Amino acid sequence: MTLIVRSESPVPERSTVWLEGRLDASTYVEFDVAMRDIVPLVDNHGTLVIDLSALEYISSAGLRSLAVLRKQMHDRAGRTLLVNPQPQVKKVFDIVKAVPVAEVFASVAELDLYLDHMQRQVSSPES
Repeated sequence: MTLIVRSESPVPERSTVWLEGRLDASTYVEFDVAMRDIVPLVDNHGTLVIDLSALEYISSAGLRSLAVLRKQMHDRAGRTLLVNPQPQVKKVFDIVKAVPVAEVFASVAELDLYLDHMQRQVSSPES
């Protein structure tokens, strides 16, 4: 599946971005490019809201892109808010927050396999 990035900037103090699909190794560049156009539309000290309600999957590449985005906004004295994550995506955020993943996984590939497994368990508990 691909990634669809939609945005709306009703006021310079706040912009909203909706993500749909997968934010992973094959789509993170697309996300990064889209954000290069969107971030400058938000004033310094502004807020960038990322709506994850239609994001079905996130890998370590997607997490890295979100971390870079948060740093860009922080450098402009702004904030990045992530809202409405689906349960499997929220699980990934919980894992990353709770576990120092760089110390646990031998490689990015191993981390992505683990994140994939955890998201599948949450989105399809029967399997």
